[in-house]
Amino acid sequence: MSSSMRRVASGALTLVVFAGCSSRSPFSDTIDENHARHSLSLAAGPSQGLDGAASRLPALGEGARLEDYLRYAILENPGLKALFQEWKAAVERQPQVSALPDPRFTYGYYLAEVETRVGPMQHSLSLSQTFPWFGKLKDREDAAVRYARAAYERFEAARLTLTFRVERAYNELFFLEQSITITKDSIELLRQFERVVRTRYRVAAAGHPDIIRIQVELGEIEDRLRQLRDLRAPYTARLNAALNRAPRSPIASPPSLSEREVSIPEERLLSVLADRNPELLALQEEIERERIRADIARNEGFPDFTVGLGYTFVGERDDADFRGEGDDALLGTLSVNLPIWRGKYAAGTREATARRLATANRRDEATNRLASELQEALFEHEDARRRVTLYRDTLIPKATESLHASLSSFEQGQSDYFDLLDTQRTLLEFQLAIERARVDRSTSAARIEKIVGVPLSELADDSSNSEGGTP
Repeated sequence: MSSSMRRVASGALTLVVFAGCSSRSPFSDTIDENHARHSLSLAAGPSQGLDGAASRLPALGEGARLEDYLRYAILENPGLKALFQEWKAAVERQPQVSALPDPRFTYGYYLAEVETRVGPMQHSLSLSQTFPWFGKLKDREDAAVRYARAAYERFEAARLTLTFRVERAYNELFFLEQSITITKDSIELLRQFERVVRTRYRVAAAGHPDIIRIQVELGEIEDRLRQLRDLRAPYTARLNAALNRAPRSPIASPPSLSEREVSIPEERLLSVLADRNPELLALQEEIERERIRADIARNEGFPDFTVGLGYTFVGERDDADFRGEGDDALLGTLSVNLPIWRGKYAAGTREATARRLATANRRDEATNRLASELQEALFEHEDARRRVTLYRDTLIPKATESLHASLSSFEQGQSDYFDLLDTQRTLLEFQLAIERARVDRSTSAARIEKIVGVPLSELADDSSNSEGGTP
């Protein structure tokens, strides 16, 4: 009888231990998909990447393109790394909240033996497992999943912001280099003018004031060139800050500029913004999380069950000899907590509901703000595109033609130097203006990508596929 009871107790205790150790998979399908999406966005290669794996940093020497700077920033920016680790920490919450509470083991020793009919009770073992009310663990797990999804979307929003920040700094550095080149060309042209004026002065075809005037103009433009060269240090520091490099780390002159243009209808962009912007997606996940937390608060008002087994070791009696003497005792227990303080559960439900409404209002506010920013970015892009066309197709060709005509007229003595100087100054301003417009067009396109949360090339492909598909 005693050995039979021991086998029963052993099997029952084993079942309780297995129940206590069981839990759902620590990763949901959605979180695995998010992890895959992030892994695809990183390049393999001897430095540590966001996830701690070896990743090759692109070289930022001569010939480095914008894509190299973006890739470098994603792998090295400390702010982005922090958000990535926060997402990983959020993922690890799921297996914690979805597991059953730990089983409880208790050992008891009778300091004064309790005599029973079959013998004295000497010591006891017990093991118990608490089972939360139906749905509690599932709700907690779902809330953790929503929290992890929101953390991932916040990481995505930060990645888009960093991408825009790098591209804007890269574009401004490109504009600075183009301005330096154009200004140097203008100085060289003015020096040619000066040689012509000196030649005419020697033959008494021009006066000394003409030489002074051109030297003043040269001094002003040379000062502008020095200012532009001095600006390279802060412009480089701005880009290096996004790349997590020392402010004075060398950066080569950007070789090119992104020339992409936005030709997607505004309604389409607004629709994509509502569906794909990671800031809005993060807020939506937080709304769902608070909805689940309200369910959790309500379910806290239902009892939890604790199932246990106790095993008592009974010694043999010295004063008797009968059937069952010294048999150990096996006790099964069931306990239920009594959630009678209803006020705190109702307050928890109201708290979660208020937080859900607050987050919903924040999402509406963010939607309105982003829609306004999108309209502003679209205007900036269209305005920049208009200016590029105007300067490229009309103003610069006419200014160049006017300069050649003024120079020819001046060399023949048919016009004065002031007309030539005004024409050259106008061409310089037009050349700088078109580079400014090109940079504004590229930067505004990058800003639109940041706002909608989707690369423009992907949207363009979607549009072409939908147009080319069969109705």
